[in-house]
Amino acid sequence: MRWATTAAAVALAATGLILLVSPVLFGRLVLEGELSEPGQALGRLAGIVLLGFALTAWPDPSARSVARAMLIYNLLATIYLCYLGVLAQSVGILLWPAMVLHAVLSILLVRTRLGSGAR
Repeated sequence: MRWATTAAAVALAATGLILLVSPVLFGRLVLEGELSEPGQALGRLAGIVLLGFALTAWPDPSARSVARAMLIYNLLATIYLCYLGVLAQSVGILLWPAMVLHAVLSILLVRTRLGSGAR
C-alpha cells in the first residue's frame, strides 16, 4: 500500500505546486481557458489544499485512512475530468493525460487495498 499511496501523494504535491505557483498555466494546460482574478485566487487556495493533503501521507503513507482518502480523491478527480472532457467545449492539452493519471492511481490504490485485505 505504501508505494501506491506515495505515488498518489507525489502527484497531489506536484499539482498543488503548479496551482500555487501558476494557476494561469494550469488553467491553460488542463482547461484551455483563462482564469479571472478570483479564479486564480481559488486556484492557489486549491494548490494549498492539495499540498496539505499530500503531506498527510508523510510520515506513514501506508495508513488506511490516508490510502482511503487518496483513493476517493483520485476516483472523484477521474470522474470529474472525464465529465469535463466529454461535455466541455474546450479541453486543454493536459486534461486527458490528467484523467488517465488519476484513473491509473485509482486502479493502483484499489488493487493495493484489495491485495492487503484492508477495508
